[in-house]
Amino acid sequence: MKHPCILFVGPMLGKHSGWVPNPAEILVPNLSREGYTCLLTSDVLNRYLRLIDILHTVIRDRDRYDIVSIQTYSGKSIIVEDLVSWVARILGKKIVMVLHGGNMPVFMQKFPDWSRRILRRAHAIVTPSAYLQAAVALYGFDAHIIPNLLEIEKYPYRLRENVRPRLLWMRTFYEYCHPELAVEILARLSGHYEDASLTMSGQDKGLLEPTKRLVERRGLQSKVRFAGFLNEAAKQREFGMHDIYINTNRIDNMPIAVIEAGAFGLPVVAMSVGGIPYLLKDEQTGLLTPFGDVDAMVDAVCRLVEQPALAARISRQGRFLAEKSSWEKVFPLWDSIFQQVYERGI
Repeated sequence: MKHPCILFVGPMLGKHSGWVPNPAEILVPNLSREGYTCLLTSDVLNRYLRLIDILHTVIRDRDRYDIVSIQTYSGKSIIVEDLVSWVARILGKKIVMVLHGGNMPVFMQKFPDWSRRILRRAHAIVTPSAYLQAAVALYGFDAHIIPNLLEIEKYPYRLRENVRPRLLWMRTFYEYCHPELAVEILARLSGHYEDASLTMSGQDKGLLEPTKRLVERRGLQSKVRFAGFLNEAAKQREFGMHDIYINTNRIDNMPIAVIEAGAFGLPVVAMSVGGIPYLLKDEQTGLLTPFGDVDAMVDAVCRLVEQPALAARISRQGRFLAEKSSWEKVFPLWDSIFQQVYERGI
């Protein structure tokens, strides 16, 4: 069977230090090993120059690819997706849109006509979560769920049963991730356990220094460590040193960091927002709490420390959840989508 050539379009910034790889950047090498020919654009950091580079690639290489896979987000990036999908249609290319981002339902509600116009251009729509699948269904679109790929062999698992309050937070220091809530959780948790600690890691987008100042005001300097951006080796080290992962986002879709925590065996305590309740089942693959309820987060952490059977169950089930994102599970789904779009569209 002949495989189509796929051009993946989006912010492909993983080659730059301190940037998280786009899911497509992880997908492409694996597809190549299965016989697919894949192109990627763009790794330009400046968003405006990146748009120019993307459009140039889409037009220049039009005879090299069969399908455009557009990584589709909300916010300012929607301009890129609008222009690229319009040009691809003019060029007669098949389009697979891959939806990302927990804020997309809000964007679609605010700009319904714009959203519909863009999504109508797709021959197939894919999303990693049931949350976004349900969101686009409200506007009359069907989306296929394919989890973000996790190279599971890179995530050594260790069962957490007798856990201590060694907390790990790994997101972006940005307003929708609410890093200050993690600090407040530790502050209250320290009243229960003297050995409570918190490691915070991730890319800084404006809130790293304010978070450090909050740590100082709360007198937690000896209990909080800032680990910077974690590459593959650093993730294995840091996740191996901790027992519980906490997620404090107020906007979320299907956070890969939560899946990674499960892959390593860390029980997850997360605020129940956006796609989180679609991803995690309370008491099985994580403990869910209302957003902003620091006391509920503290109580959940205490339950894991005091109830070994609960911690062990969530640790095991979290790994099973992560294994659904393995290449063995994900490749047949992508292969089916690309072949159907290539042959006749969906």
